[in-house]
Amino acid sequence: MASRQDLPGWVLSAIKANKGQASILAVAKHIWKHHQAELEGSIPLFYTWQYDMRWAALTLRKRGLLKPADQSRRGVWELPD
Repeated sequence: MASRQDLPGWVLSAIKANKGQASILAVAKHIWKHHQAELEGSIPLFYTWQYDMRWAALTLRKRGLLKPADQSRRGVWELPD
């Protein structure tokens, strides 16, 4: 069963799979493609995962694992150089 704690790792994996930068939509599609069964089996995460994915990205930014928002294009998450 998946939980919110899984999302930061999933977000990073999605961005890495997209050569270090990805739109929020691309990250969501990647997570759904690779973790659909886990999400469907995880209530209430199934209903909140896209919202929680954004909070996971904010946490990753605070930890320095994603570029700050002012250093990336709007709607794009990027790994630091």
